[in-house]
Amino acid sequence: MKDMDISYIINELGEERENYFNAVSPPIIQTSNFTFNTVSDFRAAMADEFETTIYSRGNNPTLNILRQKLAALDGAEDALVFASGVAAITVPVLALLKQGDHVVCVENCYSWTIKLFRDMLPRFGVSCTFVDGSQTENFETALQTNTKLIYLESPNTFSYELQDLSALAKIAKAKGIITMIDNSYCSPLYQQPIAHGIDLVMQTATKYIGGHSDVVAGVLSGPKALLKQIFNHEFMTVGATLSPNSAWLLIRGLRTLPLRVNRSFESTKAITAWLQKHPKVDKVIWPFLPGFKQTELAKKQMKGCGGLFSFTLKDSSVATIEAFCNKLQHILMAVSWGGHESLIIPSIVGVPTADFDATNPRHHLIRMYVGLEDADYLIKDLERALG
Repeated sequence: MKDMDISYIINELGEERENYFNAVSPPIIQTSNFTFNTVSDFRAAMADEFETTIYSRGNNPTLNILRQKLAALDGAEDALVFASGVAAITVPVLALLKQGDHVVCVENCYSWTIKLFRDMLPRFGVSCTFVDGSQTENFETALQTNTKLIYLESPNTFSYELQDLSALAKIAKAKGIITMIDNSYCSPLYQQPIAHGIDLVMQTATKYIGGHSDVVAGVLSGPKALLKQIFNHEFMTVGATLSPNSAWLLIRGLRTLPLRVNRSFESTKAITAWLQKHPKVDKVIWPFLPGFKQTELAKKQMKGCGGLFSFTLKDSSVATIEAFCNKLQHILMAVSWGGHESLIIPSIVGVPTADFDATNPRHHLIRMYVGLEDADYLIKDLERALG
């Protein structure tokens, strides 16, 4: 990305139109396998499936166009695409770790990341320590002689704690530890962790990259040699490959990525400012909001802020939270974010009613994603529900 304009990346990079009838939109190469004219050609392809097309579980021309674009956006040497975001987390983690290894992971990350490190990997002899990532020294304290991976998510996606990426990358490199981050919140437009020294960058392409809530996918960017190692073993063995049709949908989504992300950012500024002044709202949490506890760090390593924020009500009882959410008419209740539609999810949906803890601040959080609707239209819906 340092050497390429973003308009070139999303509209031209990887698209050799003379190879497909000068079509403006690239083709969907919907095939399972590819033929060879000679045994020698076939043998050469089999020797390096990372660079050739043999079987679409590995490489596919439509996916390769997408990979080039995503790697360039992240400022990476290469990228792999997966059938889901959690696959883009799990496959590289399996590739990097073995029995007896240790991981330091930021707390309050994506729920399926927690399940991977807390529930799945210990069955295979891999241990994990979760730490408050807002303080860099917490990572240093948690490091062990067998620590092989530091896993980050900055900001996380409910309470938006940040980690100092440059500081952690420096610590990790000095000890030969690989760093990996979930960058789904910011997208490549607003944060490039590789520029801060992070080794592997994952993002859920379901969100901003796709942008239309009609495809599930994941991306992993990083050094080509490391990605090739992951590809040749765990990636090909697990078979979590993205379909050509889904890759095409992501290429389509990239065309409007800056327009969508920037509009969401601008609308969120207006909506969070309005919510802060509402008498029934207790607090609003968004990294670019004045008063956010890590605003200085946010503006240092993020070029902008996504359309995802959280807030709490002054009356934060389960009944009041449910009543508010149920009264919304245009903001949809659903998981995920990054599409055209605005969404809301109260944290209590993941908490059995009997387990609700009024003293736990996280149980009070209501997360909202601002889509592409007019900000005033969404404010009216919020005002109606709060009333």
